[in-house]
Amino acid sequence: MKRFITRWCALGLIVCATAFASPAFAQVGGRTPLQATMHVTSASQGELRGVVEDEKGQPVQGAVVSALGTTTLFALAGADGHFVFRNLALGPYLLRVHLQGYTSPRPRLIQVTSTQRSDYVLSLTRAESDAATPPVLAAGLGGAASTPEPAEHDHDERAWRLRHAKRSILRDAEDAVVAELSDESSFEDSFKNVGRAVGHSARLASSLFGDLPLTGQINLLTTSAFERPQDLFALDASVPRAVAYVSLVVPRQDGQWSMRGTVTQGDLSSWVLSGAYRRAAETTHAYEAGVSYSTQRYLGGNTEALLAMADGGRNMGVMYAYDNWAVLPRIRVGYGAQYARYGYLEEASLFSPRLSVTVQPRDAMRVRVLVSHREDAPGAREFMPSSTGLWLPPERTFSQISRDGFRPERIDHYEVSAEHEWPAVIVGVRAFRQEVGDQVVTLFGLAVADVPKSLGHYYVGSAGAFSAEGWGVSVSRALFEGIRASLDYSEATTQWLDRSRDVTMLQTAAPSVLRGDERIRDLAASFDGVVGQSGTRVFVLYKVNSAFARTRDAVSASSSLANGRFNVQVNQSLPFMRFANGSWEMLAAVSNLFTDEIFDGSVYDEPLVMHPPKRILGGVTVRF
Repeated sequence: MKRFITRWCALGLIVCATAFASPAFAQVGGRTPLQATMHVTSASQGELRGVVEDEKGQPVQGAVVSALGTTTLFALAGADGHFVFRNLALGPYLLRVHLQGYTSPRPRLIQVTSTQRSDYVLSLTRAESDAATPPVLAAGLGGAASTPEPAEHDHDERAWRLRHAKRSILRDAEDAVVAELSDESSFEDSFKNVGRAVGHSARLASSLFGDLPLTGQINLLTTSAFERPQDLFALDASVPRAVAYVSLVVPRQDGQWSMRGTVTQGDLSSWVLSGAYRRAAETTHAYEAGVSYSTQRYLGGNTEALLAMADGGRNMGVMYAYDNWAVLPRIRVGYGAQYARYGYLEEASLFSPRLSVTVQPRDAMRVRVLVSHREDAPGAREFMPSSTGLWLPPERTFSQISRDGFRPERIDHYEVSAEHEWPAVIVGVRAFRQEVGDQVVTLFGLAVADVPKSLGHYYVGSAGAFSAEGWGVSVSRALFEGIRASLDYSEATTQWLDRSRDVTMLQTAAPSVLRGDERIRDLAASFDGVVGQSGTRVFVLYKVNSAFARTRDAVSASSSLANGRFNVQVNQSLPFMRFANGSWEMLAAVSNLFTDEIFDGSVYDEPLVMHPPKRILGGVTVRF
């Protein structure tokens, strides 16, 4: 171990020395401060800039500008009114501006490309005087302290009570709504009063939300799974499930609040709800904290799933907090942890801390050292949000293959990485070491104990403990207008240290997941961008690995390419369905990639997923 640490320290010094000796070719924009590595599988180089002006053409300082697209970003207009978004994913973005005391213009839909450098002018109009707006008084809403009573009126007890009733928030000097109608009141007059009251309250509500710089998106989706395309039309095909997803973001001058929720119904009903706060990356402490809760309940007829969920459901709760501290202008220290609690684990609480140091010796280069300890529960992928795609609620059930109880996977990860950026190319290198205990195995397509195989149910187990050392290199390049491609290659040498108690069952059901000491080679290729001027955004990822587990009827190892993993997503903007405050998109995606963790996950997390089914997803997205 001492020799290993000495060798790594020497490698870090060599990388740092090379970094300081390298000339600066281009300026690197701000990246996500909490990213654990500089993995650039799908790096993008779009940029969006502009200026905020008032109706007289003067710059407006402090306006909040939001760009809503594949991600949601915010910026504050400076003293000269200028704002800029760097390193945006290519595609359409809805550009909005908001400032208290000004009337916001209609949002603008803008296509971000790799070569775009246009400046956009956003015009704010100073709000009119509030003299015509009824002030809020202690007794309710109204423009006068009292309402003059008519000269002639009834003197019975009921009329007196109606006249002296306490005023509600819907009553003002112009109209009044009473709960009981007098004998002389006509239905038409009463209907007009109610209409005026409802209209007034609607105007009040719209003014409240109009002053709130709220952005978000709503997804109405349908998802299903299949092995072969013809299975989609078979009678025993997987039943499609409806998914609703809502994301809301409120920007502040010092950061942003966000809330996400997704839900599905059926024999497998589940939902996820989360909230988070992220401080602006330009501050000394760019921290992020959040909490989420997920639950899954099964009401179907799969006996394996019912036995695995004794109480009919599963749940998971997560709390996390991370900080990225700018110790010096070119040195940042990232630290934080995640605490998760799984209701189906005997050891329910899992703790995952992380520490990193990033040095930027040149404007176009970064060097990072990362140390992390990560604890994952079997089946955690069902409850955790995706890092590359849509966040779906738990949509599959799982059970332990050996009935010996779920055991969490523990990963100690050490990494040194460097990244250099040129105007059109980004190159990254890294070296890493891992110590993994109870490596999770995921098995699809098994028929166990007279239970037929199901695309909506899988088995998990533990392969044992191992150590790994490896390296990787990644290249990302802008091919042509709007399209960027990347390649990521890595090699790792593994040494198995111990086998788990599940080895007997795994040897019978899936012997290919029991690996020996070996060299793992992994190659991932992707491209991402907007095709022409059609507003069609395409993302394609294809991954091959020499250690992919295969079923008994799989052909020889020479078929690795055909047995690769992929993820294809297409977003089509619908210009004819734009409305005042947002835009519509159609979404179609198909994938058989089970894990999309590209940071500090185990080198075997995806290879030891056997025969994952293909998942198809489609629907509409409304951004506002």
